[in-house]
Amino acid sequence: MRVATWNINSITVRLDRLLAWLESSGTDVLCLQELKCPPEAFPAEALRERGYEAAVHAAGRWNGVAVLSRVGLERESTGLDDAPAYEGVVEPRAVTATCGGVRVCSVYVPNGRDVDHAHYAYKLRWLEALRATVAADAAGSVPFAVLGDFNVAPADEDVWDIALFEGATHVTASERAALAALRDAGLSDVVPRPLKYDRPYTYWDYRQLCFPKNKGMRIDLVYGNRPFAEAVKDAYVDREQRKGKGASDHAPVVIDLDV
Repeated sequence: MRVATWNINSITVRLDRLLAWLESSGTDVLCLQELKCPPEAFPAEALRERGYEAAVHAAGRWNGVAVLSRVGLERESTGLDDAPAYEGVVEPRAVTATCGGVRVCSVYVPNGRDVDHAHYAYKLRWLEALRATVAADAAGSVPFAVLGDFNVAPADEDVWDIALFEGATHVTASERAALAALRDAGLSDVVPRPLKYDRPYTYWDYRQLCFPKNKGMRIDLVYGNRPFAEAVKDAYVDREQRKGKGASDHAPVVIDLDV
């Protein structure tokens, strides 16, 4: 089974690219983030024509997550238990489904903006709610993974120049402690380093030629429980999807499972 995660950065803008990639990559289950569309605008019919069912959690022009599957889709759930709100709104940032015997949770973790911003405190509360929500699945016997845009670089080598991130979000001790709490709940990072290149970044800013210069970050992660991790046979970042006109600023992370 081929499972992947991709911050698509607007499914309506990049629908043709998504459909072409699903066909060429042979992906069975895809977790999407940053849909940027209301539920009624989600392209369910176009995906259904290509054999994919969808579990969607979206509310408007920002955020939004989905799970696409061509191997069955059941036991859907949206959101987090006791999810925190930001400015009075519980945002659509998590959706979970079982696909072909593998359970996946697609997440779009809040950015945090700045360490002194209220959004940063919200990010930490959200990550704690995520840990509490997935703890049972993480400890279970069914292969399970949390996949998505975590907006956290797990280690210094996961950013192109750690010196430039001093005092910034994405690399703080508190954010990394939240990832450690997920690991303590029974999940581990299943994407090894190095892959086919020294620095398997997954995100490059659109500005200042960051992608051609490989000034990137590894913030799109796959955290699996023991049954999931033991089934992993290969993993890679599809950097080709960051190239060309109309690309998302993130690349897909692809995991091959023997299940």
